[in-house]
Amino acid sequence: MNSSTTSPTPSPAEHPATGQPFTSPVAPGTGWPGDPSDAATPVARTPDDVRRLAAGGTAADVVARSCVCRACPRLVTWREDVARARRRAFRAEPYWGRPVPSLGVDDPRVLVVGLAPAAHGGNRTGRMFTGDSSGDWIVRALSRAGLANQPTSVHAADGLALRRTRIVAPVRCAPPDNKPTPQERATCGTWFDAELAALAGDVRVVLALGAIAWASTLGAARRAGWAVPRPQPRFGHGAEAGLGAPHRDVVLLGSYHVSRQNTSTGRLTEAMLDEVVARAARLGRQDDLGA
Repeated sequence: MNSSTTSPTPSPAEHPATGQPFTSPVAPGTGWPGDPSDAATPVARTPDDVRRLAAGGTAADVVARSCVCRACPRLVTWREDVARARRRAFRAEPYWGRPVPSLGVDDPRVLVVGLAPAAHGGNRTGRMFTGDSSGDWIVRALSRAGLANQPTSVHAADGLALRRTRIVAPVRCAPPDNKPTPQERATCGTWFDAELAALAGDVRVVLALGAIAWASTLGAARRAGWAVPRPQPRFGHGAEAGLGAPHRDVVLLGSYHVSRQNTSTGRLTEAMLDEVVARAARLGRQDDLGA
């Protein structure tokens, strides 16, 4: 735990939007806004469990089961320790402290692939790209492109709705130092593979935020039997590659990740992000326009 966290505070604490009290981490099915799981959702405790529970389900099944996953002991310990300790600025709030569900529509034309939840962002709010600066950047860009109904993402009951868009993560637990191990990435990648397979008939474009998201998408596409160019397309901001999905070709777009390191140094500007997100939005509505 780093110096930005404090000793554990009494539980339960009230959700900042609803006022309902929750313990940290939040138990499934207790009323947290947007919780896809309940007390009866089966829990994966090993990589073999993940493979079994991810197989053959709908996207909703995959997300619900992934949100109670306990297959990676190091990640479980870290995310729950962070949830119990809490950062000083959020000591009066409950922390979600579980794997974070995907965000957006069930039939997306645009699939945004991130990396992993932030310890005091998604791990706190229980929603992808919510409650931190990375969320501020990507949600503003989605809003400007017409893919979100509002430019802010504060908590899981703030009314945010995505249009034709879904956000997923190859790793669904907040990892220590933002660095999941290769084994953790492989285990959690099974949930990502299953969700991508369930959404493949709808997706027209995948926007990968960062080189890891780009590589994770290519790996999942290859495992799903999609046609992936060889040599493997190289990541870069604005990079573009065609993938042969079962129902239609899908365009893979690359963008630098909306991390504070990239945005504060100017490596990624809002204009750069807007250009790529607008490209994704245009590709996602081509069929609607008869293109």
